[in-house]
This record gives sequence, structure tokens and C-alpha cells, in this order.
Amino acid sequence: MTETPKRAQRAGHGADTIYWDPVKKSYVGAVSLGYAPNGKRRRPKVYGKTKTEVRQKIRDLKKEVQTGVKAPANYTVADAVNDWLERGLKGRDEKGTIGKNRSMANKHLIPFIGKAKLKELSADDVDDWLDDRAEFLATRSLRDLLAILRRSIAHAQRRDKAARNVALLVTAPEGRPGRPSKALNLEEAKAVLTAARPSRLYAYLVLSLLSGVRTEEARPLTWDHVFLETKDGIPPHVAVWRSVRKHGETKTRKSRRTIALPKQVVDVLEEHMRWQKQERASRGMEWSPTGRVFTTRSGEPLDAANVRRDFKAIVKKAGLKPEWTPRELRHSFVSLLSDHGIPLERIALLVGHSSQATTEAVYRKQLRPVITQGAEAMDDIFAEDQEGEDTEGDEEGDAVA
Repeated sequence: MTETPKRAQRAGHGADTIYWDPVKKSYVGAVSLGYAPNGKRRRPKVYGKTKTEVRQKIRDLKKEVQTGVKAPANYTVADAVNDWLERGLKGRDEKGTIGKNRSMANKHLIPFIGKAKLKELSADDVDDWLDDRAEFLATRSLRDLLAILRRSIAHAQRRDKAARNVALLVTAPEGRPGRPSKALNLEEAKAVLTAARPSRLYAYLVLSLLSGVRTEEARPLTWDHVFLETKDGIPPHVAVWRSVRKHGETKTRKSRRTIALPKQVVDVLEEHMRWQKQERASRGMEWSPTGRVFTTRSGEPLDAANVRRDFKAIVKKAGLKPEWTPRELRHSFVSLLSDHGIPLERIALLVGHSSQATTEAVYRKQLRPVITQGAEAMDDIFAEDQEGEDTEGDEEGDAVA
């Protein structure tokens, strides 16, 4: 007795269906999602070359409905990154934070995975991309790249353009060894200052090396934050309360500090002030009224490129390799103090890394606590060199007499 073949069961009312469309030459999946407010049935359709592909698309569509996220089909990783750069970093420094992230994304992210559709991006795709970049970038750069992708997808999620953030499932691999930070030793530091003496950058370098201020804090420094003449036994000092960051904020609230100035810095800044007044008088109306301590020849604020260019020439003149950067003056400040026996917690306070809030008082109405240990140590460190110069001067005077 032969068995009668079972007839294909017809899908129930409101159930999902998959059928072949001879016109489109593809399988069609019709999904039932209830009714719209106007009473019409919601029955979107998906298409695929196989039933398996259509079933997966139906599952994805239902998941989007359940999560309330409808990821655009053609929304790419590049779209997500660019949206985050344009809208997710409002209020950030265009040349700093935004510029850095945009440059990294344009060089190492968008060219490699930018064309991938965000809804189809997998953790394996992200892993493969990072492993490829690990041959060319340092570990820190790989972590920054992954952070850009994570934040871009998170931004897309907040706008219902992504259901999940696959970048959170990935860990940045180890990359190439990064460039280690360096510090000038005492002899190298003296050589740099000697080479810088005829330069208009001399006072800038003396302040950076002997007080530990960041380059981004020195460039926007104004004279009303420099106190060279003081009373009641308070030492000369500088108020580090601004930077070139967006809105003039320092790197962190902890970076705001008031520090005493070594005698050599005071002498150099006084000379620099006299020289600047003469230059301003000669320029007249051409001088920019910014009140900055360090400026270009027309009184305009220095930018990072100005400082790097001039510093490179000074380092070369000092007989050192041109690979040194201005930010390493700060590392040198820490190294010199450490070699001089200053405790690490004191150094951290001087460079603005401490959690103490004593320097956060309102400085225009009452003087902030002035940190003196760094100034005293730098006077001791460079005193021997200064005494040597004085002795040589006396000998020359005797010889002339």
C-alpha cells in the first residue's frame, strides 16, 4: 500500500510565509507585525536567494521590532564614525580631540572597514581589522582606534541605527612598541638652554623646563597670571589655570595649580617682559593685544607648530638629536627633581597630578597656596652653573682691568 504524500501546510492567518517569486527570481518572506494605528496590517517583506537567507532576515527584522531599533540597511561603519565625529563630540576642541580622532579614523579605520554595513559588522571583522593594524601601530594607538569604533557605534545605538555594539566584544591586541618618553639629563638641559639664549623661545623653554608646565599651558599664559613682584613673604609664582584646550580649560581640574618660580625663571621672565614691551612699542598698532607672555613677532599667540619648529632648531644647535619634542621638557623637569631627591608625591603635586584641592581657591580674591618645593630645588640644581658663569665674568673683568 503506497502512502499518500503529505500536502504542504498552508500558513495560518497572520503567520510568517516564505514563497518563490518568479518575477523577482528570489524567495520572499512576508512577516506579520500586527496592525498600524490606521488599522492596516503591518506585513513587511524581505528577499533572498535562499530560504535560509530569508529566514535569517525575518529573525533580524523581528529582533529589530522587539528592541525598537530599525537599523538602516545601507548605514555603514564610515557613516557611524562620521556621525559621531560631527555630532557626538560637540563642545570639544576642533583642532585637538576632534582633529586627532578624525585623523586616526581617516587613516586607519574608514579605509579598512568603513564600507561594511554596520548591521552586518561582526566581532570577527573587528578582530581581523585590529590584527592587521597591529603590524603598523603601537598598542596605545590600537586602543584609541577601538575606542573610536566603540563610541561611534554607541552613538548610532542612541539614535536607533544599531542594535548592538560588537566592538565591546573585542579587546585591542598588542601592537608595535611605542616611542618611549625621554628626559634630558642635567648637562643636556643646560646645553639646550644655552643654545636657546638668543632665541625668542628662550623664556618659554626656561619656564617649561624649570617649572614643569605643559606646553599647552605655557602657550596661552597671560601676564596677569604671572606674579613676579609679591609681598608679605610670598614667593614669585605663576597661576596655571588655562590651556589651549576648548574654552581654555586645563587638562583636568587637578591640573589647575599655582607654583612658585625659581629665581632663574623670574630673572628670565623680567628680561622677557622688558624686551616684549620694547618690541610692542616698535610695532605699534600692528601688535596683537592678547596679553600673552609668549607670542610671535606680531604679538599673535604661539601655536604648537611654531614651538616644535623652533625647538627642533635649538636642540640641533645644542648638539642633540633632533628627535626631542617640547613636551619632553616636562618629563625632564620630573626627572631632574627625582634625581635631586624630591619625593614623588611632591613632584605629582607640582605637575598637577595630585588629588589635593588646595589650589582650587578663587585666585583673584585670595592667593592660592603656592607650591615652593620645585622652585627651591631648581634653584639648587642650576645654581652651580650660574655661579660658574658669574666667576668667569669676574675673571674676565679682572683681566680687562
